[in-house]
Amino acid sequence: MDAAARRLNVLALFGVSVMLLFAFFWQFAFHELPCPLCFLQRAGFAACGIGLLLNVRFGIAPAHYGVAILGAAAGGFASVRQVFLHIVPGSGFYGSPFLGLHFYTWALIGFIAVILFCAAMLFLDGARDRDDGVPATGVGTLAMIVFVFMVAANIAVGFAECGVGPCPDNPTGYWLFGSGKMRD
Repeated sequence: MDAAARRLNVLALFGVSVMLLFAFFWQFAFHELPCPLCFLQRAGFAACGIGLLLNVRFGIAPAHYGVAILGAAAGGFASVRQVFLHIVPGSGFYGSPFLGLHFYTWALIGFIAVILFCAAMLFLDGARDRDDGVPATGVGTLAMIVFVFMVAANIAVGFAECGVGPCPDNPTGYWLFGSGKMRD
């Protein structure tokens, strides 16, 4: 199960990277700045990815799945909060939908998927404390590089939008470039 589990973790890490990449792409392609809850959701995906990255880099360990599950739970709370803010008819929404759902709803689905993936992997492969820690393959290394790049890019854009203080509830531009209001 070691090789299969490691491959599944590589695929899951690519999946988390795709979630971050798609949010990043949408932000620039459609000029939709992320709100503070959106940044918390991105941070949740980053935490999920760190747990998966640890499995890819150092070998499968239940504690690594625990990191991913905690990240998914934290990000899921931010997603649920945002869904609840916009679920009431007439309350409006934040951002444009993709395939009929807003990104906070897609994020919630993604966090649930991460929790289910980790639970299944713990059930199927959790009898061992840790595998032999064989270094990542070429594809695993690529998955780690893509993930680290996406997290770094999201941190940089978050700083450009918010600076060192709290982000505005309804961002209108980038703080770093003077194109939006500093604070609400």
